[in-house]
Amino acid sequence: MKRRQFIAGLGAAVTWPVVAQAQQALPVIGFLNSTSSDVTTGDRQRAFRQGLKDTGYIEGDNVVIEYRWAENHIDRLPALAADLVRRRVAVIAATGVTDTALAAKAATSAIPIVFAVPEDPVGLGLVASLARPGGNATGINFFATELTAKRLGLLRELVPGVTRVALLVRPDSSGTAESNVRDVQSAARSMGLQIQVLNANTSQEIDAAFESFVRERPDALFVGGDPFFRTRRVQLATRAVHHAIPATYALRDYVEAGGLMSYGADIAGAYRQVGVYAGRILKGEKPADLPVVQSTKFELVINAQIARLLGLTVPPDLLARADEVIE
Repeated sequence: MKRRQFIAGLGAAVTWPVVAQAQQALPVIGFLNSTSSDVTTGDRQRAFRQGLKDTGYIEGDNVVIEYRWAENHIDRLPALAADLVRRRVAVIAATGVTDTALAAKAATSAIPIVFAVPEDPVGLGLVASLARPGGNATGINFFATELTAKRLGLLRELVPGVTRVALLVRPDSSGTAESNVRDVQSAARSMGLQIQVLNANTSQEIDAAFESFVRERPDALFVGGDPFFRTRRVQLATRAVHHAIPATYALRDYVEAGGLMSYGADIAGAYRQVGVYAGRILKGEKPADLPVVQSTKFELVINAQIARLLGLTVPPDLLARADEVIE
């Protein structure tokens, strides 16, 4: 071996452990999510990383993020959470569905957890109170369940004379499905509406649910707020138009994909807040002292083109209240 090659090789041998040690010294965040890493979650990952950046942390520069995806299999969440605990991450960002936060909380009482949940975190047992969470968890509540009555009311404004509404839920996400059914049925009773519950865990079952509309002929469709449905939003929007069923969704993504109307919280903003809190915890703050943030920004988005296609006239008052109208 030539002397120059030997020295270069020796330099690399000395440098590599130093680099590895430097990387190991970086704090590690465990990002636990109930869905999958694909185009449907890209905007939320970016929002999370922006929240970290707001507090001075950049992935790959001064922080490492370990991603764990349940691929819409809720039963995988406990094992994925346990894996992050074994790796001794500095903080766990629990996102996607309520089950994610519950799995993280069950896996550790020591590692800080920052969650984003649609339900009351006090009622779920995640925190002692919103102002003083106590324990090792805090995060953001984006009010998916509390907005159910509002969504149903907006649907009734857009579809005059509606009396029978089909509710699409995903049974495999038991907590979300149960709360969807409970909240929609409660709101429907106060409005004098009839609810027909339809179940779908797969794309094929979504198609089967729409085929049942040929026989049942509901006046409208209320799509439950399950992350799996978001991954199938193009299918849902297409089938709704094909069967001439006015449908309401929880997120603007559905309307941008060809859905009729959505009303819900700014989810990207929620993920950004998770990133901010994760960064603040890395800087030394304790989750017990960080109050749970509640969403204050809600969006009504209407696809006027789809409304016309369905033969609907959007009331001027409803158009005036919309945050965005897609033509």
